[in-house]
Amino acid sequence: MVKDSQRAVVLLSGGMDSCVCAALAARDHQAAAVHVSYGQRTEERERRAFFAICDRLGIRDRLLVRNEALSAIGGSALTDRDIGIPESRSLGRDIPATYVPFRNAHFLSVAVSWAEVLGATQVYIGAVEQDSSGYPDCRPEYYRAFNEVVRLGTKDGGIEIRTPLIRMRKSEIVRLGLELGAPFDLTWSCYGREDSACGVCDSCVLRLRAFRDAGSADPIPYAALAEKV
Repeated sequence: MVKDSQRAVVLLSGGMDSCVCAALAARDHQAAAVHVSYGQRTEERERRAFFAICDRLGIRDRLLVRNEALSAIGGSALTDRDIGIPESRSLGRDIPATYVPFRNAHFLSVAVSWAEVLGATQVYIGAVEQDSSGYPDCRPEYYRAFNEVVRLGTKDGGIEIRTPLIRMRKSEIVRLGLELGAPFDLTWSCYGREDSACGVCDSCVLRLRAFRDAGSADPIPYAALAEKV
């Protein structure tokens, strides 16, 4: 397969950060989007967000993959319904129960494999270190190490994993997304609900705070906010 510098693969979960990454990839490359379902609680809602975002951004090349390993392994509130999803206010400094063990390695492996087949030279992922839940697979050094694995483990070593958001604050990501025209209204970030976002899990609270700090209204519905009205 001949390498094409215009081709890029973007991991698109359907959340806010991955949506901004997809908007960047679609702006700068001929983008292809991959979505991995892994038995998470909001699997169906995230899949709908993936399709809608691709439609809005004009991304036609799409790959949907189902990973059975992560739900079989368990150990996360996202994949094991016997583990409750903690509210943001109850979280401390420890890695929260919503961490899915080594999840991004699974996702990146799929994306890099597809990039090899497509001849793409870039893989985008919306990992964020600041204003995040503290997941270990969202740290810059993790991606430096993974890029070395890709260099050594692919045919010609010419694929780069890119993390354009990793050092940005969430409010900065919102502002960038607004500048890019990223379809935030189509995204889904809530860990536990698929009808309206709960507004109290870590992901919802970080997202709401980001929009507030960016001086913009979050366009998706929130159950907790509606109950307060």
